Amino acid sequence: MAVDNIRDKYQSAGHDHLFTFWSSLSNLERDSLTRQLEILDVERVNRIYRKAIATEKESANPEPIEPLPVGACESVVNDPANEKKWRSEGLKAIARGEVGVLLMAGGQGTRLGSSAPKGCYDIGLPSHKSLFQYQAERIARLQVVAEKECSKSAGSVVIPWYVMTSGPTRRETQSFFMNNNFFGLDSKNVIFFEQGTLPCLTPEGKIMLESTTRVAVAPDGNGGLYAATRTPLSESDSSTVLDDLTRRGILYVHAYCVDNCLVKVADPVFLGYCISKQADCAAKVVPKTSPSESVGVVARRGDKFSVVEYSEISKEQAELRNSKTGELAFNAANIANHFYTTSYLKSIESFEDDLAFHIARKKIPTVDLKTGEAVKPSKPNGMKLELFVFDVFPFTKRFVVLEVARNEEFSPLKNAPGTGADDPDTSRRDLLAQHKRFLERAGAQVKDGAEIELSPCVSYDGEGLESVKGKTFSRSGYVENIEELDALL
Repeated sequence: MAVDNIRDKYQSAGHDHLFTFWSSLSNLERDSLTRQLEILDVERVNRIYRKAIATEKESANPEPIEPLPVGACESVVNDPANEKKWRSEGLKAIARGEVGVLLMAGGQGTRLGSSAPKGCYDIGLPSHKSLFQYQAERIARLQVVAEKECSKSAGSVVIPWYVMTSGPTRRETQSFFMNNNFFGLDSKNVIFFEQGTLPCLTPEGKIMLESTTRVAVAPDGNGGLYAATRTPLSESDSSTVLDDLTRRGILYVHAYCVDNCLVKVADPVFLGYCISKQADCAAKVVPKTSPSESVGVVARRGDKFSVVEYSEISKEQAELRNSKTGELAFNAANIANHFYTTSYLKSIESFEDDLAFHIARKKIPTVDLKTGEAVKPSKPNGMKLELFVFDVFPFTKRFVVLEVARNEEFSPLKNAPGTGADDPDTSRRDLLAQHKRFLERAGAQVKDGAEIELSPCVSYDGEGLESVKGKTFSRSGYVENIEELDALL
């Protein structure tokens, strides 16, 4: 697009100030700014800003919050019959090649003292495997499990893995996978794509300049996942994630965040539950640890499903209990673990303009439009706009919720080492405790003090350990195959 046309477009949209320093820029600098402005959908930015401001005003009179209605949530806890049925249904879908996985992996390990992508982090296991490696090996094992249980030939079952990075983490994430030979997965079944960004805005909705030659931008939140599935995979590949899902015949998608070391990637139980309920979209939840736990819950806002932040729930509501079960009424803690049909993911574009982005007021480095000098604000001077991955829930026609055991499926990595909660030590503890339970459920005994790490290649969810029955393990160690366990007796 010609520069004059771009300028006319931005002037019509009320953002002509972005050309303030045009006359003083070199040709290279002008080309750089032009490329940014050409890619940016300025009309969409204006729509997002107006919707966000209007919704923020409406939140002063929020719709009533109610617990999940009876029947909207089922549980695998203490329900082995349903769990077995749903697992079989999910494995069949996997074996038919109908399941894909979306990983939200754009974050860096800044809080953990690392500048690398969070998925590269080593939580201190005996194997020193990264989060990425653990999840890749779970996919590999689950493919084998589906082949065996559904009588498929070896190597015939594929679960494609769509890895969403951010701009700053994409190159390092891809290099990490390539340098580790994709952790045993076929590289053609690991598809990288990139989370989008949105320009930072002034309180009046004007796009901010980071410098005289560059627009200030920020990630568009984990809800940017949806727009990212419609965006070309790279400059050299114009196809999209949605294109690839369609080409492969993927009908069902499991999406999750990278920082949960206990995540059951492509969980066949969750998939089978959602498929049996004919859900468009679904959430996996865990019970709250206490009424005051600082976690969002899946509930009803008005007549629609939603995630309600803990700050929106009164003390009385948080402590309210079900008269029959004694459980907390608002008990479904959200863990960013979701199911979608591919057709539902495709439909999100049709109602995207109705989604309200959330406003985060921040201190944003910018330039003085009069002098061109850099400004480092001491107080919030602008806003970043984010969409959350659960913001589509209210638009879902067939939405269901599955409750799972926290100690089996949720141990987030959020905080610096030594924090004592949601940190590398608690992640390590929770994963090794799970492996001990795997062995004990299979009939083995694990002596106090013995820490045994089972490779995901040995067992996805405790299966395949029949040979340990009656054995007593007294030594700590890591095993990559079942035969190595005998060295820990």
